[in-house]
Amino acid sequence: MKVFRHNYDKVISLEALLQAWDEFKKGKRGKPDVGYFEKHLEDNLFQLNRELRNKTYRHSPYTGFYIHDPKVRHIHKATVRDRVVHHALFNVFNPIFEPTFIADSYSCRIGYGTHKGFNKLVQYSRKVSRNYTKDCWALKCDVRKFFDSVDHKVLLGLIETKIKDPDTMWLIKKIVSSYETAPGQGIPIGNLTSQLFANVYLNGLDQFIKHRLKAKYYLRYADDFIILHEDFRYLTKAVEEIRGFIRNELKLELHKDKVFFRRLTWGIDFVGYVALPNHQIVRTKTKRRIYRKVNESVVVYKRGKLELKSLNQSIQSYLGILKHANTHKLETDLRNQIWFWLGS
Repeated sequence: MKVFRHNYDKVISLEALLQAWDEFKKGKRGKPDVGYFEKHLEDNLFQLNRELRNKTYRHSPYTGFYIHDPKVRHIHKATVRDRVVHHALFNVFNPIFEPTFIADSYSCRIGYGTHKGFNKLVQYSRKVSRNYTKDCWALKCDVRKFFDSVDHKVLLGLIETKIKDPDTMWLIKKIVSSYETAPGQGIPIGNLTSQLFANVYLNGLDQFIKHRLKAKYYLRYADDFIILHEDFRYLTKAVEEIRGFIRNELKLELHKDKVFFRRLTWGIDFVGYVALPNHQIVRTKTKRRIYRKVNESVVVYKRGKLELKSLNQSIQSYLGILKHANTHKLETDLRNQIWFWLGS
């Protein structure tokens, strides 16, 4: 296994911090905390570089808030200076870990995402069912409170299999220990580094399922994963082996209410869509969320607080979601609703 040493300068150099700032600030320059940091940008980056080089850097506390996405999530936002450090660290270490991930891990990776993941589910279901002529079963699981349950010791151990630089590990430990839901446990949903840490952590699960369980048709998005197989008995055995592996090796638990066995003919739900033989539909919750979000955008536009260009961009983004399923009637209905809302 290839390991990496002497990475610290690549993370903390002024050039690296400036690049991290340039990437971080996109779409955020109108926010007061970002504007204030930029007003004193040179001083802030030099100060950050000194603290990192002298190892006097300390991660600041987080600001917590809730979002609906569509379920309620508790987001923890770091300060601007800390998020610049997160970006700098991510820029160096994502290319190191990216080649170790399986092809069917779709969360928080460039060129991947929900649409590509669902399209692959459709391809796999067609292969398993032999063009919808045979049985196709799905085991669908969700890890219980994944981000809150990540074990710091396990996470750092996984990172250290690739990173052998003590200085870099000092910084990574600072970031990992900056947030806890319980002693030595939890990573914040809002951090860029948390996205990488999550993939590193669950890569062990991916490798176990692919190589130990020999699951040929497996997909994961964040902590939500699916195995497809023609034999229902294989999946019932697999779920128990997975439960034991993540408990013993990753200190995690499967969500007891979110372990499902589904036949393709009943519909397989994944990343907001439902796969069925010969066609795909949008999940009911996703449809409701799209209608609600578009209606909210129209209301804000009619109050004069949103430009027509921005409204159109918002509408097109939601219509784009529908294009990944057989939704001609739904798209027509949504367009009619938009005209009704605009005219009422």
